[in-house]
Amino acid sequence: MGLHLRALHIKKSYNSEPVLIECSFTFDRSGIFVLTGPNGSGKSTFLRICALLEEPDSGEIVYLSGDEATEKDLELRRRTTLVLPKTGIFNTSVFNNAAYGLKIRGMEKSEREVKTAAALKAAGLLHKARQNALTLSSGEAQRLGIARAMVLEPEVFFLDEPTASVDRKNTSVIEELIVRFQEQSSALVVMSTHDREQVRRLAGKRLAMEDGGVIPA
Repeated sequence: MGLHLRALHIKKSYNSEPVLIECSFTFDRSGIFVLTGPNGSGKSTFLRICALLEEPDSGEIVYLSGDEATEKDLELRRRTTLVLPKTGIFNTSVFNNAAYGLKIRGMEKSEREVKTAAALKAAGLLHKARQNALTLSSGEAQRLGIARAMVLEPEVFFLDEPTASVDRKNTSVIEELIVRFQEQSSALVVMSTHDREQVRRLAGKRLAMEDGGVIPA
């Protein structure tokens, strides 16, 4: 049973400057939700709080499996993931980067290799599996970061500006990657973007950050 998510009355300030003000929204189905809004509107903060990487000043994030609230423990955190605009990569092969999350979770090597190869193929990077990841272009590195998250099969997948500073070719690959992942996994995908055309191409549901809150757009 997939996870759903409720953000309830979230408030967050930095240096006494409010960013999120009584921010509430319920993600009650799977699909792709695209969050828009200007710089400084709170999109990244909202995603980090929803991904349980940052605590709100007040309010609550509730994950639901069916009608039951899910405990915010390691198991829940492993069912969600967040990809940041600039993916950090390790000084090792593309394959080892993509397989890292599976390795630290203790997956058997044979299964790990199959899943990692499939994720790299989907990202168009399988032919570069043995190449050092630090030699990838910025667009390829971002595709690698998304593949590294996808291979974990998250039920809730957050992406913060996944195509920021990425050329058109890589943007197209990343968009296809996100759509294919969602269709195959039935995950809840929540991503932010400034690209209005990307909203049109991807959004099952468009949301906007406005006045410290999230509203349907």
